[in-house]
Amino acid sequence: MAIRLVHYPYLLLIRSDPFMHSQPLLDELHRWLEKSQQHAPPKSSLGKAISYSLNQWPKLNRYLEDGRLNIDNNRAERAIKPFVIGRKNWLFANTATGANASATLYSMIETAKANGLTPFNYLMYCLEQLSLKPESIDHLLPWNVILD
Repeated sequence: MAIRLVHYPYLLLIRSDPFMHSQPLLDELHRWLEKSQQHAPPKSSLGKAISYSLNQWPKLNRYLEDGRLNIDNNRAERAIKPFVIGRKNWLFANTATGANASATLYSMIETAKANGLTPFNYLMYCLEQLSLKPESIDHLLPWNVILD
């Protein structure tokens, strides 16, 4: 998935316009939480969840105030999922240098994905360019690379 190039004030308008979706849904959820808090015992699992939600409410509303923010962290969760699944394999990195190399490669792959590049093609391009011994590697950063 490529990094979205969206006009952020437009996203802000969509989220906060009372006739659009996000603001009315969040307002309804907030009313339900406040009403339910009065009926749920504070020490119960539901009571704790409602209290937590209400305590975090200002942070959730930041999503409505800034068009660059997402309402969830699904993108970050998807990005780290392969790392979490593979962590048992990486326990056996023989040296700190090997572990560092693995982390560097993983960072390059995930950054390429975030910028809409195919990781294999991007890595091949980087290796080809590095073999030319350039004085700078800024042109190899994923957001500076355009591959066909």
